[in-house]
Amino acid sequence: MFINKLYILIIFLIFGLNLTGYCEVAIIPQPRSIKYTNKSFEFNENTKIIYKDIDKDVAQYASSILSRSTGYPLQLSGEGKQLDNCLIFKKINDSNLGKEGYRLDVYNNYIMVSANTDNGLFYGFQSLLQLLPAKVYSSNVQNSVRWIVPGVNIVDKPHFKWRAMHLDVSRHFMPIEFVKKFIDLLAIHKFNRFHWHLTDDQGWRIEIKKYPRLTEVGAWRDGTLIGLNTQPESEKKYDGIVHGGYYTQDEIKEVVQYARKRHIDIMPEIEMPGHAQAAIASYPELGCTGKNPGVKKDWGGSKYIFCADENTINFIENVLDEVLELFPSKYIHVGGDEVSTGHWVNGERVKVTMERYNLKDMYEVYGWFMGRINRYLKSNKRTMVAWDEIIEGGIPDEAVVMSWRGNTGAIQAANMGFYTVNADSNYTYFDKYQSESGSEPLAIGGLITLEDVFNFNPVPSELSFNNRKFILGAQGQLWTEYMPNPDHVEYMAFPRECALSEVLWTYKNTNFDNFENRLRNHLKRLDTLNVNYRRPN
Repeated sequence: MFINKLYILIIFLIFGLNLTGYCEVAIIPQPRSIKYTNKSFEFNENTKIIYKDIDKDVAQYASSILSRSTGYPLQLSGEGKQLDNCLIFKKINDSNLGKEGYRLDVYNNYIMVSANTDNGLFYGFQSLLQLLPAKVYSSNVQNSVRWIVPGVNIVDKPHFKWRAMHLDVSRHFMPIEFVKKFIDLLAIHKFNRFHWHLTDDQGWRIEIKKYPRLTEVGAWRDGTLIGLNTQPESEKKYDGIVHGGYYTQDEIKEVVQYARKRHIDIMPEIEMPGHAQAAIASYPELGCTGKNPGVKKDWGGSKYIFCADENTINFIENVLDEVLELFPSKYIHVGGDEVSTGHWVNGERVKVTMERYNLKDMYEVYGWFMGRINRYLKSNKRTMVAWDEIIEGGIPDEAVVMSWRGNTGAIQAANMGFYTVNADSNYTYFDKYQSESGSEPLAIGGLITLEDVFNFNPVPSELSFNNRKFILGAQGQLWTEYMPNPDHVEYMAFPRECALSEVLWTYKNTNFDNFENRLRNHLKRLDTLNVNYRRPN
């Protein structure tokens, strides 16, 4: 690494370039192959962007990002006969690159980003941005910067198909502007999926027109717990401040389109049959008791769950009808975790269901419930995703298991031939503390350091070679019980999210020192983007 840096420095000195424009090559996630050359390219007011045989969207996105900070017009053209002073996006046919890989070649008079797909071109552009000075991420023109790109030949592609981050907006509502910023940060780190946790006991955040009380009632709670949820019930205190909010369907369409242009698929999560107290507060008949429990003000699971009967299934299908109209994603997450079945055991309506469908116990009731939802989603050409508790009731046909309780669920599901996303809470739950210093803000407990995330292996060693193919990838979780605002979310997410991006894209990069060295430069980019990250030790 030292020799490479010295080589680049010598190149710049030989060519007499202003070193204020030089950006150390510190790309995150690290590309698979980087070769350094004696060439370099400098953007100026006459540089053009050429797109060949591709959708114009990637080129337009590149022009908007670069023009914002450079101040250069960067005119777009569908063809360019002379390769001079231009950034070129070009489709190729290279089986080694797959659907998301790319090549990035920097020459003295042009830069070529080539890939099989628009996805690959987009990721190639993200790497190009990280070759430029950090101020390229500025929201206004930076006149004092020379926009020099060091000479490199990069060949790159991701290891995992599923590279995701999760954001819980139910426990604490997050404004739409922050959701978009979060998506931008995912794009920079080459994530391709955003898991949007929209409903839970503490808040229902998505407008459903057929059931307006879900947001009129379920989107608001009368107060929030002060301190940790581990306090005895008699000692719990609440702030008495109404908290809530929700996204209109127009806002959701706007965010989905925003993410699409950044090649990120949004997977919504509508929790069921547990974590449903906000919905039951809105429509008490959805629970087994008929009582209104109110929207939950503290954390942890709730005993109020959707009643397992035909009326509730009908309600959920009506809700999902509107959800599917808003989200084109192939994958729909339906929760399925932490289901307290006490109300089912004593529920008269559940007994009717058990008799009608010959169900022997609560595991079979749970399996029936999730199986019905799976059947509905399959009929709409969607794939159900659920947390690993779904194994206990029998995994429905073609469902994807999201394993959060260690590797056990991932191993079980993969050995049964089901696709799995590894969300091991020991490595991917970013609501845990980042150090044992005692100076960290309040968190749920436990410890996950930056190095812990970097060392995470989504593929359990216990799996046979043949069954490893069922591990789609992994994702990081941001449960917001103790994250009341966007600044706090950013503090808990970054830079751990950067380390996870490297796990998912580069895979088995065991050199943490190398990652830390690149991260030092990368943090300048996060500074420019006004990210409230936690400074590494």
